[in-house]
Amino acid sequence: MINNKFSVRLFQMYSCQQVLAGKNPELIAILKFLCEQSHKLTNMGIYYARQLYFKSQKGIGKYDLEKVYKKNNHYKVLHSQAAQQILRTVAESFRSYYGLIKAYNEGTIEHRPRIPNYRKKGGMATVSYPKQALKLKDNQIRVPRL
Repeated sequence: MINNKFSVRLFQMYSCQQVLAGKNPELIAILKFLCEQSHKLTNMGIYYARQLYFKSQKGIGKYDLEKVYKKNNHYKVLHSQAAQQILRTVAESFRSYYGLIKAYNEGTIEHRPRIPNYRKKGGMATVSYPKQALKLKDNQIRVPRL
């Protein structure tokens, strides 16, 4: 938040446009809700990936988390492509961790990497929408309905 205003960033290929969301309390409540759901979904993905790693020493695949959480309420309230992106980001962070562990075992890096940790309770996380999901109408951005 910036001065009680939400900051919405629009990504197009390699550029980013920041739009401040004014003082509309309804809009702020909706954006806050979406970011909170993203935060919860992220932590759920991290939980599943950590448990899988600790209990069976298996890694998480790119689409595994989507299959597990497709029917979860936190997944359902978000636009499907946004929810998929959140879970793929979690899977990507774990793939990076697995690569670092391999490099550590080979002696390429000196310090043992730490497994991705949970986000702090009660926070908000980024929600990324693909360009095709957002519409610009009368100088206003339309976010897909929940």
